[in-house]
Amino acid sequence: MAWLLIDNSNTRTKFALADAGSLTDWRRTLATAVVTPASLADITAAVDFSAVMVCSVVPAKAVILKNFFETRCPLHFLSHESPLGMDIDYPLPDQVGADRLANAVGVLTRHGVPAIVIDFGTAVTFDVISAQPAYCGGVIAPGLGAMSGYLPQKTALLPAIELIEPTSAIGKSTVHAMQVGAVFGYRGLVKEIIARIRGELPGRPKIIATGGDAALIARGVPEIDAVDPDLTLDGLRQVAARVFPCD
Repeated sequence: MAWLLIDNSNTRTKFALADAGSLTDWRRTLATAVVTPASLADITAAVDFSAVMVCSVVPAKAVILKNFFETRCPLHFLSHESPLGMDIDYPLPDQVGADRLANAVGVLTRHGVPAIVIDFGTAVTFDVISAQPAYCGGVIAPGLGAMSGYLPQKTALLPAIELIEPTSAIGKSTVHAMQVGAVFGYRGLVKEIIARIRGELPGRPKIIATGGDAALIARGVPEIDAVDPDLTLDGLRQVAARVFPCD
């Protein structure tokens, strides 16, 4: 029987089925704003699963998920108290987001450690996993969407833009100039943070990107070794294998 994995983030909530060996091809996504008992009933109506594993960074939606699933099957919310397969070298482990812990678990077996995981979502997070292995901490910065969306909200003449690869560094229109500032400027932020972390982390860490804007930004950041869109979900799967052992 499969497990239902749920990655409940600020913008989107992803659903996947998995077993002890791998993720399956079944995937669904909802805008987090529309996660309700009705939408959950609809999205799970035609699938079979024996347990549910959740990582959530949206408390109000976590309550909805808990109330919907807890009477139906075994349910586990990932936290620092879950069986992660690594230590946590962090003074206040309860403050580490569940999605960040899932990424750390995923990178350990999929890519190896030491590692830096960069998750490009509503916020961009950098998570550092030592060779021990242990989760060591990281960085939180505004996501690319937040940076690019701020100017249209706070200025009278600057428009909303599509985030695409700029054709040159010298903008030839307002939109082009904003795309340069967003994409090239954001890559500069990423490179500087990577350089600072490398200076403090022993060894030669692998740098793995995931999340919605990962592919776009990674094209111009050679320091990134791989883009892994399934990293968070597979980290959830690995924890599920420890929480819900097969018979």
